[in-house]
Amino acid sequence: MTLLILGLLLWVAAHLFKRLAPKARARARMGEKGKGPVGLGILAGLVLMVVGFRMTETHDLYALPPYLRHLNNLLMVLAVILFGVGQSKSRLRGKMRHPMLTGVIVWGVAHLLVNSDAASLVLFGGMIVWAFAEMTLINWAESTPAAYKDGSLAGDIRLVLISLVVFAAIAGIHIWLGYNPFPG
Repeated sequence: MTLLILGLLLWVAAHLFKRLAPKARARARMGEKGKGPVGLGILAGLVLMVVGFRMTETHDLYALPPYLRHLNNLLMVLAVILFGVGQSKSRLRGKMRHPMLTGVIVWGVAHLLVNSDAASLVLFGGMIVWAFAEMTLINWAESTPAAYKDGSLAGDIRLVLISLVVFAAIAGIHIWLGYNPFPG
């Protein structure tokens, strides 16, 4: 569990480096050169979270009904769509302030619906808390974002189709790792 917590802390620290006042000025002074160390911190945090999560031996803390796996899959499709909104040419992009961070929250909630062990609570709960904190800091620093107005129906359709393919790939990886997301 130590590696998982360390990874989560590194992930949060690297992401918040550009948001917190004294750190934000330090990050701004670094310019383009700062992207490498921040990216490395994020990647190292991600690796530590995955390794720490996989290494942690834990047991379920409470019972979950099996039908929640269906809700999990539905929420995961929504989370993948939300992750893609920020880079899409869909109409939804102009209607959401933080689509990727909202996607992290939906992803975390979806996983907590089907995982009741301590490692899952730390990982997914920690990511949910981080996403809310990140949204709050962004809103505090930038009260009004620039509006996106170039969305189209074709962009919406592309977003959904690409998201479904990505969801299928994620589900395939989960099955390959031994975590079948589909009730049998």
